[in-house]
Amino acid sequence: MTAIAHSNGTTKATTGATTRAAATTATRADAGAVALAVLRIGTGFVFLWAFFDKLFGLGYATKPEAAWINGGSPTKGFLGHVAVGPLESTFHAWAGAGWANWLFMLGLLAIGLATTAGIALRLAAISGTVMMLLMWAAEWPLARFTSAGQPSGSTNPLIDYHVVYALALIAVAAAGAGATWGLGRWWARQPVIRDHAWLR
Repeated sequence: MTAIAHSNGTTKATTGATTRAAATTATRADAGAVALAVLRIGTGFVFLWAFFDKLFGLGYATKPEAAWINGGSPTKGFLGHVAVGPLESTFHAWAGAGWANWLFMLGLLAIGLATTAGIALRLAAISGTVMMLLMWAAEWPLARFTSAGQPSGSTNPLIDYHVVYALALIAVAAAGAGATWGLGRWWARQPVIRDHAWLR
């Protein structure tokens, strides 16, 4: 009887420890999902804010008189002042072009909406990474001096905020972070999306 009682007690203790471990793992998983959702929403808001600031001229990076709806150009200021890197002349040629303005603004809006809502995260990660790499190339942090010989202001030759934003987009897409505080589950159930995983 003693052996049986001991065995039962050991089984109960093992079961209790397993339950506690499972609960701890589930709690950590929930915390991780919430953290990724916060990262996703925050990253999406960065793109949405940039879109609305350039569209309406909210007075932060874009003054009201330079707003797109007032005839300003979302790309002319940034690309027109590129002073470093091997693509300097290319970016100058793109600055203020109608196609560049539309692509840039539609990209900001689409990436911002998708990331904030938690849908089409893979497409948002790809397009957002391309946009961030182009902006990284425009600032060319590898250079310590501009083409005019002035200090470039670069503080890190490789990793700047554009790279961090791209990594954030890739991380939330890879983790399927749209399922928490987002429309990711609903999006994945749509017939077209279900049959084409790359649209998730």
